[in-house]
Amino acid sequence: MTLETDETETVTIACIQFEPIIGAVEENLAAIEARVRTAAAQGARLIVLPELADSGYVFDSTEELAALAQPIPEGRSARKLCALAQELGVYLVAGLAEATNEAFYNAAIFCGPEGYIGTYRKLHLWNRENLFFAKGNLGLPVFDTPLGRIGIAICYDGWFPETFRQLAMQGAEVVCVPTNWVPMPDQPAEAEAMSNILHKAAAHSNGIFIACADRVGTERGQPFIGQSLIIDATGWPLAGPAGRTGEEILYATITPKAVPQKRKLNAFNDIFGDRRSDVYGD
Repeated sequence: MTLETDETETVTIACIQFEPIIGAVEENLAAIEARVRTAAAQGARLIVLPELADSGYVFDSTEELAALAQPIPEGRSARKLCALAQELGVYLVAGLAEATNEAFYNAAIFCGPEGYIGTYRKLHLWNRENLFFAKGNLGLPVFDTPLGRIGIAICYDGWFPETFRQLAMQGAEVVCVPTNWVPMPDQPAEAEAMSNILHKAAAHSNGIFIACADRVGTERGQPFIGQSLIIDATGWPLAGPAGRTGEEILYATITPKAVPQKRKLNAFNDIFGDRRSDVYGD
């Protein structure tokens, strides 16, 4: 069922850039709660948090991950976030380390005023994630909400154009991206982050809003690059990029139902209408 929304209704998005601490789940949840409350007080209705925001990222062993990962939605982190979303009347997307009976997943929970909504599991694993996590097996779901149709991707998923194209083809108007971006090979230190280039291009070529919440800090020798941003469906930034090292909350106001109009580039060209599926398929 699709939930109808006013074509002119605006939504304020917040992307929370902060530094989770490896292994400190309770401390991380407390930091998340404080920042979510701040964002909600500023009027945010959709709030995005980084990848693996409850556990930290650079695991030493599967045993360490097993001690930190929890089931979704039954685990401590999931229940805490769902309760917070219900209390504040907001929608949250947060990266979590998920434990199941069969495997561990680099996942994201989606919850709102009604409680738990759904889970996304990262499809494309980066570097040593392959040692600990199974590849996502839930596809690329799109969730109907009163705010609009929401999709989720995580970090390295954004390096694959198919991720955003499939979400857009399934009706996503907004894609939330919990992420832990790291420096790319051969990238000049002062150059614009490759992550930002890729996500701006994805927003433009698919006509979707994209909200990326990155982390900062250095964890067990691995630096993270910050530079969170919120991107209009035209591809131009609405907020950010945030700084490279400091904690920050970005805010932007969007109109999800304006997506069809934003895909019209001029009187003759429409990003979706011009697709040559007769040549390259659906």
